[in-house]
Amino acid sequence: MSVVIPTRNEAKNVPFVLENLPSGIDEVILVDGNSVDGTIEAAQAVYPDIKVVHQSRKGKGNALAAGFAASTGDYIVMIDADGSMDPREIPDYLAALDAGAHYAKGSRFCAGGGSDDISLLRDLGNKGLNGITNILFRTKFSDLCYGYNAFRRECLLAFGLPAAHDTTVDAVWGDGFEIETLINVRVAKSRLKIAEVPSFEYPRRSGESNLRTFRDGWRVLFTIMRERVTPQQAAARSLQHTAPAVVVPLPERATTAAQRSEAV
Repeated sequence: MSVVIPTRNEAKNVPFVLENLPSGIDEVILVDGNSVDGTIEAAQAVYPDIKVVHQSRKGKGNALAAGFAASTGDYIVMIDADGSMDPREIPDYLAALDAGAHYAKGSRFCAGGGSDDISLLRDLGNKGLNGITNILFRTKFSDLCYGYNAFRRECLLAFGLPAAHDTTVDAVWGDGFEIETLINVRVAKSRLKIAEVPSFEYPRRSGESNLRTFRDGWRVLFTIMRERVTPQQAAARSLQHTAPAVVVPLPERATTAAQRSEAV
């Protein structure tokens, strides 16, 4: 199993993520976007065996693509470095994959999930984008824009991501925050089995988010519309499945503020 963590100036946050990873992980890949605050050194101090990859272009999407390309695990987990996602939830994602899902989609809005960080504007935007996606692609996503996910390696064919280290171009579509929507939609188009896993989102532990609500929201909307009219790549078509999504029973989560505070 591989865990991919994109970073850019997360020296104060990434140690928390690494310190709380569960046992049994084969490799942890940190993909750095030219951090200047000692992020790599902070990660190596906590996790000496971490594999460091330097992204060649800008953006979270390019970082994830570079991490996926460097990974070797049959299962791949993608998690943010800011401490907003609890690494101790990883076993829940693996349980979904073990139960038959190809893609375990984290959700703050399915039963057992939640958020102490989402603003009203982001909540409304997410719900609107969810609705559009579910209508256009006949899906049942409850949290399209949440980036805590895990998947089987074969899903990489469905993702069809641009070459991570192509330096002949400055940027390509999929290099930004639209990456999460892009892969969600492409997995759905391939009719792979998707399981939603309840997840709780915490406020980032330190610093400011690189997310820009309006700019990135428009990029997500454009991605949805673009994917609606874009034919599947040949590799993705070879993966198509017809079985329904699986539903995986998961343990109850801490639901009160006090319980969540104790957990973190």
